[in-house]
Amino acid sequence: MAQTAENHQNPARWLIVIVPYLWLGIFFLVPFFIVFKISLSDLAISMPPYTPQFKGFADLGNFLSQLDFENYGFLGSDWLYISAYGNSLRIAFISTVLLLLIGYPMALAMARAPSSIRPTLLMLVILPFWTSFLIRVYAWIGILKPEGLLTVALQAVGFLGPDEQVNIFRTDYAVFIGMVYSYLPFMILPLYAALEKLDGTLLEAASDLGCPPWKAFWKITFPLSLPGVIAGSMICFIPITGEFVIPDLLGGADTLMIGKTLWTEYSGNRDWPLASAVAVILLLVLVIPIMIFQNQQQKA
Repeated sequence: MAQTAENHQNPARWLIVIVPYLWLGIFFLVPFFIVFKISLSDLAISMPPYTPQFKGFADLGNFLSQLDFENYGFLGSDWLYISAYGNSLRIAFISTVLLLLIGYPMALAMARAPSSIRPTLLMLVILPFWTSFLIRVYAWIGILKPEGLLTVALQAVGFLGPDEQVNIFRTDYAVFIGMVYSYLPFMILPLYAALEKLDGTLLEAASDLGCPPWKAFWKITFPLSLPGVIAGSMICFIPITGEFVIPDLLGGADTLMIGKTLWTEYSGNRDWPLASAVAVILLLVLVIPIMIFQNQQQKA
């Protein structure tokens, strides 16, 4: 009992608990409330380009009296932004499914490889992180453009004629290729962590009982790897929804995603209140379903 009371009074114990909450409060909640405040302001020709500006707690009453939800109403009534949100969710969902279909077999092969070569395979997965993300996306421009390396390679092996070209650059297909390539390590690593812990004796027991390999996979391997599937899917789906660089460089004019729309409003139109409203809605669209899912998981 004395030891338990001493643990409760130990300052280091409380410091370990408080530090993560302080980190979230300073680097997540505070920026979020700043963006939310700007989203409720009005556009103005000034620096910064919005009013009112909250100057302190003494101005709180005046600040609250001038807030309005006009920007959120505009987003809900303009089909451009609705389409951008819908297209972003569509591209993120398809990309996540493709990542799962490609990443799961790779993670499973890594988990079942001899333990002596697993570190090497893991290093090969992490290796792209050693190169700039922007440079890797620009490299895909050289590969996918009509006169690029893909066209040259297909012409060399006879799949295309001398005057034919691969016309997937500046399309959704190029965006999907860029998304899958860029985010594949983020899918593989959580899956590998879940599959590597899998008890192999369960599969041996299933085989001894006459269970075919495909059925053992769906009854044992896949259910036990669901935490990795969910983690990898969330890690990929969330940033892909707000992705800006890949759609801007590889996508065409019809590839409308909310990240590009937000950048246009913030930098091009200088409409910080509307851009902030776009960011707040995007955050809510992503966070609320995750919170509901986690709540259901805890109840289960």
